[in-house]
Amino acid sequence: MEAQQLTLQDLAGFTGTDNWYRHPVVKRILYTDGIRHLMLKAAAYWLIDEIAFQQHHPRVKNEEFQVWTLKVDLNETTGVLTCDDGNGRVLCSKQIPYTDFPLAEIKIYFTNDVILLPCEN
Repeated sequence: MEAQQLTLQDLAGFTGTDNWYRHPVVKRILYTDGIRHLMLKAAAYWLIDEIAFQQHHPRVKNEEFQVWTLKVDLNETTGVLTCDDGNGRVLCSKQIPYTDFPLAEIKIYFTNDVILLPCEN
C-alpha cells in the first residue's frame, strides 16, 4: 500500500479521541483516532505493531510512560525507532532497513496500554 501525504500539521488537529481501537494482536492495547489516521494515511500499520509487540521487551514493559520516536532518512528510506522513558533514558532501539514513512520524524506516546499522538494527551 502506498503512503499518502501526511503532515505534522495534519496530525496536530487531533486533540483527543472519540473512538478507541483495539490492536488486532495485542488485545489489551488500544489506540486513538489520531493514531488510526496516521496508520491509514501513511500505511504505518507496521509502526503501531512495533510499539505493541515491544511491550514484551523486559526494559519496556515495566515503563508506565513511553515516548516512541521514529527518525527517517527520507533519501535513504531507512529509519531508527527508539523508545525512551520521557526523560531521555533509552529503553530500546531498532534499525528499520526500509520504510516509506513520509515524515522525517514522528513521536508517539504509550501509556496505560494506549498508543496516542502527543497532541492527544
